[in-house]
Amino acid sequence: MGGKKIENTMSRLSSILVVFLLCVAFVYADKFVDVNTICKKAKNHSFCSALLNSNPSKSRDLVSLALYTIHVGHINATNALNLSDTLVAKSSHDLEAYTYYSVCSNDFKEIVNILKVAQVDLKSKNYKYLSIYVENIRTHVSNCIDAKYPIAYPDPSLLPKYAAIVDQDAQIFSIIANYLGQA
Repeated sequence: MGGKKIENTMSRLSSILVVFLLCVAFVYADKFVDVNTICKKAKNHSFCSALLNSNPSKSRDLVSLALYTIHVGHINATNALNLSDTLVAKSSHDLEAYTYYSVCSNDFKEIVNILKVAQVDLKSKNYKYLSIYVENIRTHVSNCIDAKYPIAYPDPSLLPKYAAIVDQDAQIFSIIANYLGQA
């Protein structure tokens, strides 16, 4: 009789465990997404796929992909900032170039700061501001690439290419942020 009681208890615990695991699976199911699903929405599918598939952790949950995208975006924005700072120093004799590169430098400083804040919010599961961060990043990139303010400057450097990469990072982050906002 004692064996039957233990068997019933084990059966009940197994059932509870299965129900618990199913609940956990349903709660987190919408937080996992296929990289191709994200990249279908990107302007440059191959860039997106290469970026997200290069995640060394190979995690496919949205938060991990977002954190990785922010990390790469931070590296790329820092590289653009360093290049723009170098170009500012080299262009002190050319007022137009100096002004243009100074504006870009300020924009990339802002982007680096925005990405730091986005990372903190992401880690604390505060997803509501992520789309605003992306919008601000893309505005700052546009300020530099379009060079409409304060002057139009035909930039012969690699800075527009660096800025375009930061913009692509931001676009991918935007897609992931939209999924997180729905989760």
